[in-house]
Amino acid sequence: MKKAFLASIVLLLGGIAFGQESKVYESNKVQDFKLVPLPAIAYNPANGWMFGLAPSATWYMGNPTTTKMSNFVGNLLYTTKKQWIFSSRSNIFLDENSLILVGDWRYFVTSQPTYGLGSSTPNDPSPNPNQNSSFWGAQQMDFRLIRFYETILKRISDSNFYLGLGYHLDIHSKIDNFFLNEDSIEPILDFAHNQYNESLGFDTDRYALSGITLNAVYENRDRAVAPYEKNFALLSYKINPSFLGSDQSSSTLLLDYRHYINLNEQRKRHLVAFWAYGNFLVSGNLPYMNLPSLGWDMFGRTGRGYAQGRFRGENMVYSEVKYRFPLQRFKETFGGTLFVNANSFSSKYNSEKLFEQVNPGYGLGLRVMINKENRTIISADYGFGRSGNSGFYLNINESF
Repeated sequence: MKKAFLASIVLLLGGIAFGQESKVYESNKVQDFKLVPLPAIAYNPANGWMFGLAPSATWYMGNPTTTKMSNFVGNLLYTTKKQWIFSSRSNIFLDENSLILVGDWRYFVTSQPTYGLGSSTPNDPSPNPNQNSSFWGAQQMDFRLIRFYETILKRISDSNFYLGLGYHLDIHSKIDNFFLNEDSIEPILDFAHNQYNESLGFDTDRYALSGITLNAVYENRDRAVAPYEKNFALLSYKINPSFLGSDQSSSTLLLDYRHYINLNEQRKRHLVAFWAYGNFLVSGNLPYMNLPSLGWDMFGRTGRGYAQGRFRGENMVYSEVKYRFPLQRFKETFGGTLFVNANSFSSKYNSEKLFEQVNPGYGLGLRVMINKENRTIISADYGFGRSGNSGFYLNINESF
């Protein structure tokens, strides 16, 4: 996995010279390659401060007048919580947008608190009233994650509709549950992760989810990294059979819709954006860390106002509305955003249904555009959630 990741970086870096020398646009060849090898200083509640490199690249695989811009975002980070974060995420549009290649590769040596299942979990650890033998509330977890997702989408005629197949693999290993302050808590109950997995026949130290995805996409955005107009939709049905390496067979359905409305044709950065996102367990059982969870979408942008993994369950619904605007009259360097969001999770394990509890979030943010042509930005947001939850989020590119 590491070798494949490094090889992809080498290939991208090797394309710089080609892109700079290219004068004539050729089909499926790298054109106008621009790499921003940013030293990374980032922050979010789950990881703390992160330091390292966050290379961001954009390029065209054909004539820019008929081919959308491809993009790549990488992370090679060490955090103040002693975590290692290596990731590579990409959207590659081939000539004439004939194919889209979507990649999400990760290797994490990491940790984060988990709180149990459903939308009603408290911040502090206490006995779970729905499962008298386990805790809910903050329980710390160390683990390693290997992720390999790759999808190929074929354009349907000259439309903006795509159909395609993908493969996905998640391996969680070296899982350890504990409390940060064990002296204040008597370990007389099971950890939520362990009891859930044991009750369904999953291992508590290591498990895998492997399968294929059937995908339908409507890609109508002007730029994927920071859209100004139009919309995007995704339907992804995941099939996780045991014969492909999953610990148990299961299936899930992911729905994702985003819409962008311009408020000023002369300043398209002035807009309102809508995001609706749902992730549902259709059949079988999933191991604990593979259940739908806040902040575990591809770019980790759901749920500002809460830590990654703050809520988790068999089914998840999330929505967000944000207002984006320029902060300068004639320049595009600085911009701002105001946002509100809401999430809800169900858990048959805790007998909780969707929308019994809704968790709101809201906040504001600053945008600094470091490359106007490719819309590469640095985003800084501060979000607030219920019951004292809050967080600061510093990232590359727009939240959605």
